[in-house]
Amino acid sequence: METSLGVQQYSDNTFWKKINVYAKSAGIDIIEIALKLYYALQDDDTPKWAKTVIYGALIYFISPADALPDLLPGGYVDDWGTLLSAAAAISIHMKAEHSEKANTKIKQWFRK
Repeated sequence: METSLGVQQYSDNTFWKKINVYAKSAGIDIIEIALKLYYALQDDDTPKWAKTVIYGALIYFISPADALPDLLPGGYVDDWGTLLSAAAAISIHMKAEHSEKANTKIKQWFRK
């Protein structure tokens, strides 16, 4: 999804590809936060400033080049920090429905 916010590096397709390939290696905590942010991004009630924060975090998450390569041990620590910071920054706009959707996906992938 390219937007009028000038975000051209993010796409839903790239996000889902990263999630599907790396869900198990990244772990539940990281994927849960990424999914909550994703669902907040899809929500029309989420303000543009919050969507900009979310885009930044998700772009970092899906980017193959980051501070700590994901394939290294502990390689998701930087992604986790970025996603967690974004979630904290926009927490007032996180809804129960975002968590519910994220938890449904988590249960599918992790058989939790």
